[in-house]
Amino acid sequence: MSKYKKIRPTESELEILQVLWEHGPSTVRFVNDQLNEDREVGYTTTLKLMQIMAEKELANRDTSQRTHIYSPAVTEAETQHNLLTQFVDRTFKGSAMKLVMQALGNHNASEAELDEIKALIEEIETKQKK
Repeated sequence: MSKYKKIRPTESELEILQVLWEHGPSTVRFVNDQLNEDREVGYTTTLKLMQIMAEKELANRDTSQRTHIYSPAVTEAETQHNLLTQFVDRTFKGSAMKLVMQALGNHNASEAELDEIKALIEEIETKQKK
């Protein structure tokens, strides 16, 4: 099985991963405080989620000290890749073109954004020719 298939965080787990990616190894208390900036989350809920994440190998837990420290076991890039791949497969039957067309059709892209998209397309075409 591909490593990308293993990365399936829930929305709550993804919120925790985002805290860990941004701030690095952290205690449950710190993560919980960060989550509470956006919405109220109980400490025990955060603790349980982080314990589950360690079991699912989404997070590493350092138990060498009294206060356990958690760190992400998956990178932000590989998680984004996995989630996007799953989304495109399920929602657009694997068609990146349909995804881009939907995104551009529902969003008034600025001239700068369109220029970036064109540059990205040129970069991809150049790589494919090599």
